[in-house]
Amino acid sequence: MRSTRITAVVAGVVLLVGGLSACNDGAKASGSGGGGDAAGGDKAAQGPVAALKAAKEATAAKKSAKFDGSTQTTSAGGRFKQTTKGGLDWSQGMQMNVENTLTGAKSPAAGKPIKALYTQDAVYMNAGSAMPGSGGKPWVKYSYEALSKQMGASGTAVKDVLDNANPSQPIEVLLASGTAKVVGKEKVNGVEATHYTGTVSMADLSKNLGKEVRDAVQKQLEQGGAKSEKLDLWIDGDDLLVKKEEHVDGKMPIDSTAFYTDYGTKVAVEPPPASQTMTAPGA
Repeated sequence: MRSTRITAVVAGVVLLVGGLSACNDGAKASGSGGGGDAAGGDKAAQGPVAALKAAKEATAAKKSAKFDGSTQTTSAGGRFKQTTKGGLDWSQGMQMNVENTLTGAKSPAAGKPIKALYTQDAVYMNAGSAMPGSGGKPWVKYSYEALSKQMGASGTAVKDVLDNANPSQPIEVLLASGTAKVVGKEKVNGVEATHYTGTVSMADLSKNLGKEVRDAVQKQLEQGGAKSEKLDLWIDGDDLLVKKEEHVDGKMPIDSTAFYTDYGTKVAVEPPPASQTMTAPGA
């Protein structure tokens, strides 16, 4: 797997799992947070802020969930889509056991699923066949430092962003935007959920993350003419996030949809055996 391919996959996972919300400092919300009718129940009767605060706390406390989502982006090379599904564990930072598929890219690997393990220390990729010169080992290990460098940053920038990417973060970001309002109640995977919507300014990107990361994200979005993103969240009767949609307008629009299920499920994130793993050159 070429480094550009891996960089694209990792960047897609960062965007899909964490979204732009992972690049936000999670500033505490204040004020009314927008209008909207009561969503049902005592918390929602106080307005969307009370309901979303309860959802943020309940979602964060679960520590793990199953995830299924996709992101579509447009660039000079055309329209790209990445799907990611698997398990998320944010009990100690963010760890994941997922499968990624990229389509629309002009690459021999496009359309081929890649298994990925995001552990506390490194990322392990398995594209279903051994790399040349690996001695038949199907797994390739990438340090977070090497991935950050490939993405034009330094240190553990990728890890820093992922550690902010648990499902409670988009709820916190919508609260902090001050624009949250209730759309109504809808079914998500057969379960009734309350739909909230709002607009998040690109200027709300984190000042607590490294300046490199923040500037890189802002530059990419500004090049595409983006000024803000529309954020939609669906919260079920247990105060848990069950669906997230993000839409960024501009010359290079981004559309992302994610579903969260089976909160509290066990996620296997143990690294593959050393006998099956090679370290990527430069990693």
